[in-house]
Amino acid sequence: MIPHPVRPVPTPRRLLAAASAAALLLAGCGLSSPAATERSGGADGGTAAPRLADVTPLADPRDWTGATSAVVADETVDPVAEPAPELPVTVTDAQGTSVTVEDASRVLALDVHGTLARTVFELGLGDRVVGRDISTQFDEAADLPLVTQNGHDLAAEAILELDPTVILTDTSLGPWNVVLQMRDAGIPVVVVDGHRGLDNVAELTTQVATALGVPDAGKALVERTAAEVAEVRGALADVVPAEETDRLRTLFLYVRGQSGVYYLFGEDSGADGLIDALGLYDVAEEIGWDGMKPVTDEAIVAAQPDLVLMMSGGLDSVDGVAGLLERLPALANTPAGEHERFVDMEDSQILGFGPQTAEVLNALAVAVYAPGSVS
Repeated sequence: MIPHPVRPVPTPRRLLAAASAAALLLAGCGLSSPAATERSGGADGGTAAPRLADVTPLADPRDWTGATSAVVADETVDPVAEPAPELPVTVTDAQGTSVTVEDASRVLALDVHGTLARTVFELGLGDRVVGRDISTQFDEAADLPLVTQNGHDLAAEAILELDPTVILTDTSLGPWNVVLQMRDAGIPVVVVDGHRGLDNVAELTTQVATALGVPDAGKALVERTAAEVAEVRGALADVVPAEETDRLRTLFLYVRGQSGVYYLFGEDSGADGLIDALGLYDVAEEIGWDGMKPVTDEAIVAAQPDLVLMMSGGLDSVDGVAGLLERLPALANTPAGEHERFVDMEDSQILGFGPQTAEVLNALAVAVYAPGSVS
């Protein structure tokens, strides 16, 4: 009997939040979504963000007018090691299922943000990945065959044609019966935590590394990511206003204009942790906005945001800031609307919370506190 590490099973609240986020992303990211087929340039295309520590921040973060795209400086994969998987290994996945992985020579790592594939590449196992989902768009994986269709739908035939020896996924992609079909076909399927947030970057990395038999590489990647995030947070500590009342009142708005989808992301959506990490004031918490709900005029009026964070594909789907304010007139009558204070970032990055977490935080921080550096 092979000893197997038991990972914490997500709490019901976390599972519900992850499932709700996945359903919303899938519903809004169909074939017509700009972000479903290519990288998006966001509000103005944007330029790569410098290090936050190297720029001069605004004296008052409210002293800016105009939208800004947050663009990470370097998307190149930097493997933490060149490991040789030690297999077989038996793990208990996030759903409590015992799974034995005997072969990691042909890997599929699939989720709605592309986080799992990025993690596999950063662990040093990118040459073993045989396919990708639509959200996995970094250059090193660009030539891999797609196993998703119509946006984020898993295609059983495409997966089986690649003859994977192990599949890593979560509950963010569907239809779920395709995942079950893979298990019925004898392919080990490890379901990792579907929650994405700053609170579980290390846990998610460890789950992936353990399932692939490279725990030491996983530990190294966890340590590297944590050190990078700590560096960015140190730089943030120098620019975030000391008084809470001086911090930008911020909302995360999820939009898919072609589908008529307009949602505010609140507590347990992942956006709350991002807003807190950036030293912004989370208005959703103030107005009691849990999870992900359709936006209302009343909520916008109550929130009175100074700043709105968005996915680039969402902003593109409503033809930019002008189109968004036309569709949501209540937003136009807020400080964010009046000053067109919107910060967008590529869909697959902003809430991905994987090995690129530090780069994402840095790019967003520069766009918020030193927008002149990238405009």
